[in-house]
Amino acid sequence: MVKAVINSIPVEVPENTSILDAAKTVGVNIPILCKHPDLHASAACGICVVKMKGSQKMPRACCTPIEEGMDIVTHDPEIVSVRKTVLNLILSNHPNSCLTCGRNTQCELQTALADFGIREEPYDKLLCSAPLDSTTGTIVLDPPKCIKCGRCVTVCQEMQNVWALSFLERGIETRISPAGDISLGDSPCVRCGQCSAHCPTGAIVEKDDTEKVWAALQNPAKHCVVQIAPAVRVTLGEHFGFEPGVNLSKKIYTLLRRMGFERVFDTNFGADLTIMEEAAEFVQRFVHGKSVLPLITTCCPSWVDFMEKMHPDMIEHFSSSKSPHEMLGVLAKTYYAEKQGLSPADIEVVSVMPCTAKKFEIHRSREMSASGFQDVDTSVTTRELSRMIRQAGIDFANLPDGECDPPLGDYSGAGTLFGTTGGVMEAALRTAAFMITKEKLPRVEFENVRGLKGVRETSVTVAGKEVRIAVAHGLANVEYVIEKIRKAKKDGAPLPYHFVEVMACPGGCIGGGGQPYGVTDELRAKRARGLYSDDKNLPRRCSYENPYIQQLYEDYLGEPLSKKAHELLHTTYKPRPMYQR
Repeated sequence: MVKAVINSIPVEVPENTSILDAAKTVGVNIPILCKHPDLHASAACGICVVKMKGSQKMPRACCTPIEEGMDIVTHDPEIVSVRKTVLNLILSNHPNSCLTCGRNTQCELQTALADFGIREEPYDKLLCSAPLDSTTGTIVLDPPKCIKCGRCVTVCQEMQNVWALSFLERGIETRISPAGDISLGDSPCVRCGQCSAHCPTGAIVEKDDTEKVWAALQNPAKHCVVQIAPAVRVTLGEHFGFEPGVNLSKKIYTLLRRMGFERVFDTNFGADLTIMEEAAEFVQRFVHGKSVLPLITTCCPSWVDFMEKMHPDMIEHFSSSKSPHEMLGVLAKTYYAEKQGLSPADIEVVSVMPCTAKKFEIHRSREMSASGFQDVDTSVTTRELSRMIRQAGIDFANLPDGECDPPLGDYSGAGTLFGTTGGVMEAALRTAAFMITKEKLPRVEFENVRGLKGVRETSVTVAGKEVRIAVAHGLANVEYVIEKIRKAKKDGAPLPYHFVEVMACPGGCIGGGGQPYGVTDELRAKRARGLYSDDKNLPRRCSYENPYIQQLYEDYLGEPLSKKAHELLHTTYKPRPMYQR
């Protein structure tokens, strides 16, 4: 432990604690722009400068470890003056487009300028002239709004190991761009949106599709149905003053009806269905040896994109099951349409997702139009839905509870677990164990796959057999798992795993690229607890117990992996170049 003094307040913290973090322990908040709790300190912005008695230097608090005996001042007139100068310099290289910016009122630079009372611009403008880049169809890069904090570069290169973004040029000409100055759509970008989730300004935001949804809702010829992802129910409330992790499913059902949707479904139903198909795939491979092991889950479109570009040798291990919202989308335009006597051409399916990559997934291959039409018409993020609520003038916090609609709404506890890392694995094991033994597990929790550690490796026993499993989240962590599989195959050694779950975003969908800003591991843990609580309190906790899933197979699909199930609920993969030409 190290003892020091901050603003005349004694502090004792572990060795190597930064001045920034040490100050927080005694209630002192040092302003920051470039530092994010998920990322190492880059010291790029310079507004966190402090003074140390006995030194003429003004070190940056985010990257300077506190040392024994330090006497630190974090706020005085000179420090405030330096911080104002830094902010004015940043502002001189930043456009005055707050009112039309996607981060208006949620911009960290805007907040800092307001906190320091900056009302005038003492320096001439020198703006970046690089054009807006919307080529991914999911996220939008607006270079003039970049403050060169480096968060997006660190996230893309270190957290995600994608390397789609980098710094180009030097000095005042420095800007963010894909290497080679190509478009983002031509780069290795996997559309995970973690860059947008960590950007402090409006330099990277999600593509806004809210106008398309409003147009469909106002079109009397359209029968609009909507679904909400598992993770959305425990994060949307953050935009309206609720604590992170509070489950607002029933309020959201009421909200969506008031917005004008004809039917309100739930992606958790699609998750139950995905589990039925994916668990059946695992049983075929693990018990009957009908294909290679391990089986790797494919609910995450960024992970699928990453795999097709960078690990195509793993394609044979990938589950062919579509993601939950795609399964529900195709059933809305087939099963539901037939039951209601509707033409699929008249049905508009909207997904509310925690994910920017879902905007890409709905177009990714011909299998996403198995109904004969595009199965999911529009995907909007949690952030987009929050804006739509305000546009509609709905008092979300005070809405009464409502219910979702059959036959694509009811769900089990397993379905809700899809929203957090490890949840797909836990849900699949519950049903796979039943398919193998024909007996319900006495205890359905698999707590070894829970938590925020980047890679979790464990094993469980099913019908007397060991099932070796791995759970990875954050794409940089996937390399470790993939290399272990690859090496075992090369050496002819026993495979390290039978079943692998991958989520591109840290924490899984609760930390998705379209979720409320400001995510940290503390928030991720709260959001996950909300989903685990929902699972624990539901009367049915296994996907095979869902009566509407049972009815779907009895009336329409036959059984998991049937011919009709394959036609509607499964997809294929193919190697794709890392750089598009």
